[in-house]
Amino acid sequence: MNQYTFSGTHRNVILGAIVLGVLCMILTWIGDDQYHTRFWSNFLHNSVFFTMVSAMALFFSAACITAYAGWHTTFKRVWEAYSMFLIVGMGLLLIVALGVYMHWHHLYHWADEASVATDPVLKGKSSFLNKGWYTFGTLIFVGLWFFLATRLRGLSLAEDKDGDSSFSHHQTMRKYAAVALPVIGFTSAAMIWQWVMSVDAHWYSTLFAWYTTASAFVSMIALTILLIIFLKSKGYYDQVNSNHLHDLGKYLFAISVFWTYLWFSQFMLIWYANIGEETIYFKERYNNYPVLFFLNLGINFLVPFLILMRNDTKRKVGSLSFVAIVVLLGHWLDYFLMIKPGTLITRNHAMGHGHEAPAPDTGHGAAEAAGHAVEHVSSVVGGFSYPGLLEVGTFIGFLGLFLFVALTVLSRAALVPKNDPYLQESLHHHVI
Repeated sequence: MNQYTFSGTHRNVILGAIVLGVLCMILTWIGDDQYHTRFWSNFLHNSVFFTMVSAMALFFSAACITAYAGWHTTFKRVWEAYSMFLIVGMGLLLIVALGVYMHWHHLYHWADEASVATDPVLKGKSSFLNKGWYTFGTLIFVGLWFFLATRLRGLSLAEDKDGDSSFSHHQTMRKYAAVALPVIGFTSAAMIWQWVMSVDAHWYSTLFAWYTTASAFVSMIALTILLIIFLKSKGYYDQVNSNHLHDLGKYLFAISVFWTYLWFSQFMLIWYANIGEETIYFKERYNNYPVLFFLNLGINFLVPFLILMRNDTKRKVGSLSFVAIVVLLGHWLDYFLMIKPGTLITRNHAMGHGHEAPAPDTGHGAAEAAGHAVEHVSSVVGGFSYPGLLEVGTFIGFLGLFLFVALTVLSRAALVPKNDPYLQESLHHHVI
């Protein structure tokens, strides 16, 4: 079967997941604080996570096209479908941006004009950390990603319809793919600084964009593996064999190791330098979230490293599925740890329980004072110190929304492209 049918059963299960997510968000809102910090931080967390997964599907697809790769051709429609979620992700993040303007939430310390006026660190970053940059960056950059995704998918479908004996469609695809790589590479870093890193507005790291992107990339590969295995279990994708899964498993293994390298490099270099504006990020998480801090490393490094080190486990559906599920949940937890502690600190500042604004950064002592200014001021808090049932339910809802978009897109075209010039290479792909 080369045409996916979005059956009523599949649709009902996914719609049930979305309803569960909506219900969890309603319950979160009802039981939340006066600023609805738990609700909005859950919304931001999942919106950014799945938008970045979608962006990485577009990025890797463009990288394969640019590299003249053919191994992925049989299942490339999965990545095309994932990339179509970008328009939904843009809408979700624009809701967060509207919340900054309308003061619906206090996720970002830099959004408080009174704090910026009295805080020299925030004032120095105000040319970048502001409402305009956040809103128009999201609209323009994510909109550009979606445009590139639609062009690549449109040309891919045109190959099916028109044939491509002259390679004209594929040559045009290479041009768009070559544009997409630097566009996504540079603009995603800028938006990650806005969406995620600026939650801890006094902190900065030159490795953070790489780290966050690697986390999203691994999540995208894990979700690709799970969807392909699911579709194969339903009789689709006979052309996708253990060799393709083996290569996806290699990427899951390799980028997990790369993510660990970035995790360690960022932590080690910042801790060793002992500069206040940088160490506050790890000091907060190391001291007040030790279980999540080390669990993050254990799940996202040890599990894929120890299981996928062997060649045969990359070909076994059971082992590969288990690792993909663990890694997907693990990197969702990674984004949780990036976002939640900072939003709790900002909430506490807004409620008047925080410390004074940091002193100007005139030296190491002042920088250290900046770190103490935003220390954790609360004990264990459900939904912030650890993901509660409401967070898990919200994740399931967003996952359902992501899959609803992806499966709807998949059902509208052949699963395996008929006239892609690299189709035969993919059909005969073999890994020694």
